[in-house]
Amino acid sequence: MQFDKPESVLSAIPATLRETLFRYYNEIIRNFREHKWEPSELNGGKFCETVYTILKGCVDGFYPARPIKPANMVDACRGLEGAPQPPFSRSLRIQIPRMIIALYEIRNNRGVGHAGGDVNPNHMDAVAVLNLAKWILSELVRLFHNVTPELATSYVDGVVDRTLPVIWEVSGKLRVLRPDYNMMQKTLVLLYHCGTATQEADLFSWVEHSNQSAYRRDVLRRLHEKKFAEYDETKQTITISPLGIREVEEKIKLDF
Repeated sequence: MQFDKPESVLSAIPATLRETLFRYYNEIIRNFREHKWEPSELNGGKFCETVYTILKGCVDGFYPARPIKPANMVDACRGLEGAPQPPFSRSLRIQIPRMIIALYEIRNNRGVGHAGGDVNPNHMDAVAVLNLAKWILSELVRLFHNVTPELATSYVDGVVDRTLPVIWEVSGKLRVLRPDYNMMQKTLVLLYHCGTATQEADLFSWVEHSNQSAYRRDVLRRLHEKKFAEYDETKQTITISPLGIREVEEKIKLDF
């Protein structure tokens, strides 16, 4: 199966729930990029409520118009374990709900949802929220579309909002608004923003490098060697890799 456009991912789910699911997922991604740990983790809770509503709707045979917030998320998720198998898979009944419980626990009891948690919002917890949310969403895609985990993950990557506050589009060009970035960092965030194969000539122009041969040698080939990107010297295109995406999301500060 292939999706012609991001809107076709999870199209079997009612539009209101589907759009809410992707909105909260993209908010987790966006806040994580900008190192806003507390908003990232709080949105993890809203994401969990939406996923629970989708699972419950699937089991019940009808979907609510909007996400439900159970009085007790742990008990609600455990309640899904009683759904019959078949037709409902172990992933839908047990594995996704248990991931929801773990993610909701971070939101509620790690100093995020209220005062008095064990720790303050931090990078470590935000990483857990990010990766749990991506796993859950990818697993939903795998189940609803009957595809491999690898394809499901690639489809989820396709619905990510890659708008970055440090990227400015002006007169048909892209500019990185962080002069402190080195050329490799500038190139990576541009590739992340574009999301698809990008022409070498465009990148060279956008980062305003002074020497194209040196840019090819010191930046593009190095990105390829580090597996941050796939550089096709014949076609003169370069595409960011999953490793490069992780580098951008976890190690490069993407706000001003």
